[in-house]
Amino acid sequence: MAGTLRKIGGNPGRSGHNLSLCGGRVIQNCRELLAENFCAPTPENIIFTSNCTEALNTAIKGMLYEGDEVICSHGEHNAVMRVLKGLEERKTIKVRVLQPNSLGLITPESLCAAITPKTALCVLCHASNVTGVIQPIPELSAALKPYGVPLLVDAAQTAGIMDVSLNSLGADMLAMPGHKGLLGPHGTGVLVLGKGMFPRPLIVGGTGSQSESMIQPAQLPDRYESGTMNLPGIAGLFVGARFAFKHREAIEEYEDELAQRLREQLGNIRNIRLLGHPSAKKVGVVSFVPSTMDPGELCDRLASKGYALRAGLHCAPSIHQWLGTLQSGACRASVGIYNTEEDVDSLAMTVQRILKEH
Repeated sequence: MAGTLRKIGGNPGRSGHNLSLCGGRVIQNCRELLAENFCAPTPENIIFTSNCTEALNTAIKGMLYEGDEVICSHGEHNAVMRVLKGLEERKTIKVRVLQPNSLGLITPESLCAAITPKTALCVLCHASNVTGVIQPIPELSAALKPYGVPLLVDAAQTAGIMDVSLNSLGADMLAMPGHKGLLGPHGTGVLVLGKGMFPRPLIVGGTGSQSESMIQPAQLPDRYESGTMNLPGIAGLFVGARFAFKHREAIEEYEDELAQRLREQLGNIRNIRLLGHPSAKKVGVVSFVPSTMDPGELCDRLASKGYALRAGLHCAPSIHQWLGTLQSGACRASVGIYNTEEDVDSLAMTVQRILKEH
């Protein structure tokens, strides 16, 4: 990232001089890497955004028209729910929210029952950012196929960690941040467009192409990438994603082991409720609710001892309502590749000590 600032600095795609061309090659290298691993039809079907929220907004708003219906799950992040509910409040669309079974999973049967002739899009998070529960996206996608309803998957918690691609999930579009499992910097995101997916752009403006026209270009990726690209961020995303893809299976296994270890230890502490059914497969997100202490206070106490947890509703009030934790919120720990078993053990012991002292 520092190298792009020190040695390049040119605006990619805006000129023919060497600095601009070098910047363009960095972006193209990242585009090709992501296209290969997410099974995009072409590298140009990889759209760079400023975060996952922008990617989701682009896909959702760009695919819907007045009178459409949308299906989503109970566990969607506000990056999805606020978009859908905002459109619904303006009487533009109708939203059908699927309720899960006892494991917290959406079933193909419930999905098919929600489809109507007006269903224009289905949006599902691959894994909850609160419980960590992984939805059976391939099975849900297979159920959707006969109806011709496009599937947009929010892969914020799984991209770079699990086998996530258009082909493996059966998705039509994928949205993800760069700063989580892809190990890139903040302020980066990706929208992967499958074959035939051509949403209207969220932002229009200068693209460096077809400058003689005051109409937004139709070709990919220029249709969606108006304005100056985040060259340092995309350079960082390229290196981070390259590492993540190379070691993906080992990362998934390691984070799963750490998360299971933490859940087991927290589950043995009195007055702790773990969120997420124990039988459901999960990513490395471990959320819990202390019954004798406010989650915010507990996380503040942990922060003073060097632990970085998040308290509250995690921008996902819908699933907290389903869990019955809308009023209390929860504490959330997220394990990563740089954590160790000692970190996990120490956190669990510290939580137990704080609750005893309270």
